[in-house]
Amino acid sequence: MPEIYHPDRDAIQLTEIFAALSDPHRIEIVRILASTHEQMCGTFEMGIVRSTLSHHLRVLREAGVIRSRVDGTQRFVSLRREDLDARFPGLLDAILAAQASA
Repeated sequence: MPEIYHPDRDAIQLTEIFAALSDPHRIEIVRILASTHEQMCGTFEMGIVRSTLSHHLRVLREAGVIRSRVDGTQRFVSLRREDLDARFPGLLDAILAAQASA
């Protein structure tokens, strides 16, 4: 199986993060992952079809917001909080706080 692409910490761009978070489903994914350590892709209950969820996860991963890993036949995703906090201190907390108050 080919390696899953994740941008290096220093390659994460603010414009890519904002573009990735321009969709309400992707913000909801980030909110869910912020409250868990890691989640299996098949356990998101968002009322969208699997192919759409897969697309949203790919956009977030390629923007550097989440990390994916494969374990056997399962795919797990987690928030790249440490990388995002190191690259853009306070950004993730501000996004999550704004979402909570919306």
